[in-house]
Amino acid sequence: MTLFDAQLWAQSWHLLLAGLACGYLLGSVPFGLVLTRMAGLGDIRSIGSGNIGATNVLRTGRKGLALATLLLDGGKGAIAVLLVRALTESEPAAALTAAGAILGHSFPVWLGFKGGKGVATTLGTLLALAWPAGLLTCLTWLAMAAVFRISSLSALVAVALGPVYAWALGYPEAATVGALIAVLVWVRHEANIRRLLKGEEPRIGSGKKA
Repeated sequence: MTLFDAQLWAQSWHLLLAGLACGYLLGSVPFGLVLTRMAGLGDIRSIGSGNIGATNVLRTGRKGLALATLLLDGGKGAIAVLLVRALTESEPAAALTAAGAILGHSFPVWLGFKGGKGVATTLGTLLALAWPAGLLTCLTWLAMAAVFRISSLSALVAVALGPVYAWALGYPEAATVGALIAVLVWVRHEANIRRLLKGEEPRIGSGKKA
């Protein structure tokens, strides 16, 4: 069965919706905002791009906080997927949990539905859903970042290839959800894409400190 199979939803709708809800709640924890406030740096939304993710946290000049944000944003997605998979033993439910985590990070109810762009959380969920595909996606991001030094470009290429890797390696649920997530991540990067096309997108480490 696929995620779009009517029989699957008829039989397991409660597990699928529970996974979606669990993913959303865990995904909506704004670690970038929490960590920067705890560090006495104020509201991360008031500097740089205004984003709550690791790239904007890096603009504070605190590399440790940026790394912690990256790991926690990725970890919350991975933990949500692994938790639902363990409790339900349902791969479709785990896949929907991944989608829920990205929606939670991007549109957290606690922040008026104005959240991050979901890249780190996408990587975390993909590692949990299909670790070989997730690993290749992470390596793609690292390779692109090493060559071009542009975080958004690296993210866009990596999330686009993630579902391709999952499909090629035999993870259909991860490929399906990964494709949907990739569309959302690209939409969330609309402003970055415009700057990339104009050659105006800043490079990693070029942002000013808060």
